[in-house]
Amino acid sequence: MEENKLLLKVKDLKVSFFTPAGEVKAVDGISYSLGYNEVMGVVGESGSGKSVEAYSIIGLLQNPGKVIGGSIEFEGEDLLSYTPEQMRQFRGNKVSMIFQNPMTCLNPVYTIGNQLTEALTCHDRTISKEEARRKAIEMLELVGINNAEKRMNQYPHEFSGGMRQRAMIAMALICSPKLLIADEPTTALDVTIQAQILELMKDLQRKENTSIIFITHNLGVVAEICDRVSVMYAGRIVEQGKVNDIFYHPEHPYTRRLLQSIPRLDEEDDERLVPIEGTPIDLLNPPQGCNFGPRCTECMKICLRQKPPFAQVGEDHISACWLHFMDALKKEGEDK
Repeated sequence: MEENKLLLKVKDLKVSFFTPAGEVKAVDGISYSLGYNEVMGVVGESGSGKSVEAYSIIGLLQNPGKVIGGSIEFEGEDLLSYTPEQMRQFRGNKVSMIFQNPMTCLNPVYTIGNQLTEALTCHDRTISKEEARRKAIEMLELVGINNAEKRMNQYPHEFSGGMRQRAMIAMALICSPKLLIADEPTTALDVTIQAQILELMKDLQRKENTSIIFITHNLGVVAEICDRVSVMYAGRIVEQGKVNDIFYHPEHPYTRRLLQSIPRLDEEDDERLVPIEGTPIDLLNPPQGCNFGPRCTECMKICLRQKPPFAQVGEDHISACWLHFMDALKKEGEDK
């Protein structure tokens, strides 16, 4: 992707948590880019570092977490060099986040209307209270909440789970940010409400021309909304590509096993799911070689000794696995 078409560029980002037990390498050198009006999915099992890299972008990384290397550029500006005041201006105006559980993010003692208008007035000092209220009502209507004017005076506990998540989306989009980070926004919702929220986000993305980083462990959600996908395992990106390439031509053993573990409607009733055997690695003592090596059925000696570099396996499709290099060497030998 051309540099001038990039909204966000993350390069070799490393984030560690310094605990009494030692250094936990939560994010270990990931790189990716995001274009304008693009939706990128970040998938992987719990503890793979998906949320940590998102909090690093938005400047909400909590102690004892610390960015120890790499760079994060937003429209060419280095976010890691921002002062706390610059970061406060950046959040809301240019980037917003939808969190996993809206009940813990909405203040229970303030009305929904109060929280929406506050989000707007904090970032736009010139706007009047009347104008802020009018825009808040418009946003609630835009995210599909009926009787928006009446709902403005209600409290979070008076909203259902799906409505609270819609209110969170309205709050995230009220300042018209260029980037929206959605951290598993449909996990706490039932399946029918999940589908409505995904449809809403796709519709809003088209209307507002907002780029989205969609963090999830639900691959069905990724197929529904994303243009590109980054697959993470134990703090590293193992495969990256267009959504169709990841689903129909997965190249990394972890991606393939992840897809095999999903129930399918066209399978026989007695067909068992294929689990990923073994346990996730201890990030306090990561393996010397490939992080997935100890659980991989195709593991070779080099996998345990050395971390694999990325190999180009298709157009805009890369995978970090030694098998690709072995295949290339074998093909080279056959050609000779």
